Amino acid sequence: QVQLVESGGGLVQAGGSLRLSCEASGRTFSSSAMGWFRQAPGKEREFVAFINWSGGITYYADSVKGRFTISRNNAKNTVYLKMNSLNPEDSDVYYCAVYVIDNYRTPNSYNYWGQGTQVTVSS
Repeated sequence: QVQLVESGGGLVQAGGSLRLSCEASGRTFSSSAMGWFRQAPGKEREFVAFINWSGGITYYADSVKGRFTISRNNAKNTVYLKMNSLNPEDSDVYYCAVYVIDNYRTPNSYNYWGQGTQVTVSS
């Protein structure tokens, strides 16, 4: 089993920045691709960003491309999501997860979800 813990969320003003962290337990983290998703109440879980095992391949949702940056430090078993130019539409609970198979943009392609961290952007 793998345990994931997200942190770094909080309340920021529009235009501000946050960096989320996803800390993983276990010994297989460095060989796993990871993703970030977000979800608002009553909404579907939405793909945000993907990073492969080495960090050399990344993908982003169009809504965040150019503003968000996903990265990882395998020595620390941690994946990051740097979020710049935040706006109220970015206010969601953010989750990290371990990629398994198939379409990296869909939640069903992941397992071992974290508990989520709340991001709230005020206007």
